[in-house]
Amino acid sequence: MAVGWPSSQVMTPVTRQEVLGLYRKIFRIAKKWQSASGQIEETIKEKEYIKNEAKTLFKKNKNVMDPKLIKQCIEECEARIEIGLHYNIPYPRPIHLPPMGLAHKQGRMLRHQEKLRKISKPIYLKSHDEVS
Repeated sequence: MAVGWPSSQVMTPVTRQEVLGLYRKIFRIAKKWQSASGQIEETIKEKEYIKNEAKTLFKKNKNVMDPKLIKQCIEECEARIEIGLHYNIPYPRPIHLPPMGLAHKQGRMLRHQEKLRKISKPIYLKSHDEVS
C-alpha cells in the first residue's frame, strides 16, 4: 500500500509535508488494519506486509529528484491506499493485461505487445513489480 519517496534535498516544503503525511497515514492504517477474514493471524500478517512494503518503497525511492517522478510516486501511493481501504486488501490487485501469446518470440510484434502491456499497467502497480 505504499510507494517510496524522494529525499528532502530536492523536495519543496509542501511536497515534503505531503510525503511525510502519506508515510504516517500508512502506518496509522497498518495500526488499525483488520483482515477481511477476521482471523488474528491473517490480520497480523497483513499489518506486517503494509509496514514492510511502506519501508521498502520509501527507502527505494528516497533519492528520486525528478518532480514528475515524485508526483507519480505520490499518486501511486494515494491510489494504493484508496484501493486497499476500499477492497480491504493490502496487496496490489491483479490486473488483466493483453496476453503475450499473440506475438512472436522476437521482433517488432513482441516489442509492440510489451509496450502495450507496459502502458496499460495501472498506476497502483508501477512499483510492485520492481520490489516483489
